[in-house]
Amino acid sequence: MNKLLVFQTDFGLDDGAIGAMEGVAFCVDQSINIRHLTHNIPPYNIFDASYRLYQAINYWPEGSVFVSVVDPGVGSDRKSLVAHTKSDQYIVTPDNGTLTHIDRFIGLDEVRLIEEKNNRLKNSELSYTFHGRDVYAYTGARLASDTISFEEVGERYPIEDIVKLELFGCKKIENGVLGQIDILDVRFGSLWTSIPYEDFKACGFNIGDDILVEIFHNQTKVYSQRINYGKSFADVAINEPLIYMNSAYDMAVAINQGSFSKAYGIGVGSEWKITMTK
Repeated sequence: MNKLLVFQTDFGLDDGAIGAMEGVAFCVDQSINIRHLTHNIPPYNIFDASYRLYQAINYWPEGSVFVSVVDPGVGSDRKSLVAHTKSDQYIVTPDNGTLTHIDRFIGLDEVRLIEEKNNRLKNSELSYTFHGRDVYAYTGARLASDTISFEEVGERYPIEDIVKLELFGCKKIENGVLGQIDILDVRFGSLWTSIPYEDFKACGFNIGDDILVEIFHNQTKVYSQRINYGKSFADVAINEPLIYMNSAYDMAVAINQGSFSKAYGIGVGSEWKITMTK
């Protein structure tokens, strides 16, 4: 391991939860290098946790250990896992769907159940609501510091048995593609879709084209307009919309120096579909 331990949660930074997790890790090994993806995952939003891991993990060194805690089922009988990815990183997380995007788009090499008898903070046995500190940060730190091996986490668990969220993906339609609005570029309000660039490109779209974008909330059309397809925001005037390929190599819709989501009241998830057609 490279001693990189990376935290992601929905805890926010308003109290001492993250500090407690850091403290547990440093008690295992003070030379651990702790970093943070985000602690602003919307509360209980497992899909966002899964996506944000996928968005970032390929840009971290091999051997990095990620602890992702978005855990609405904490204290229940849901399982706790450590997954080894095909890109040679480790993810410590509850088995609730957080591994969905990694499994689909990067691949899992092996998964192990966390044996809490050996991989739990001492004297935390009566604590049922902070497994992020007591189990995940502790196990992640022991793994990142080589205090334990991956095999010592616990017994192997079938990859096909892990909990997976439903992903809409992309569908070819007449003259274009249909996708889902998966997530927002939160600070700027851009819509990130489930339409991969390669599927979009296969429709024959070219930079500079004006493409018909239609957005549906359930079955109700809430937006319909031709939008220019550009390389970057500077390809259109300020406050003008554009289609572009985002940093995850999927298609996105934005307003240059504005929030598309706020401007048109657009949300994310299974209720929100988008088409791009000639």
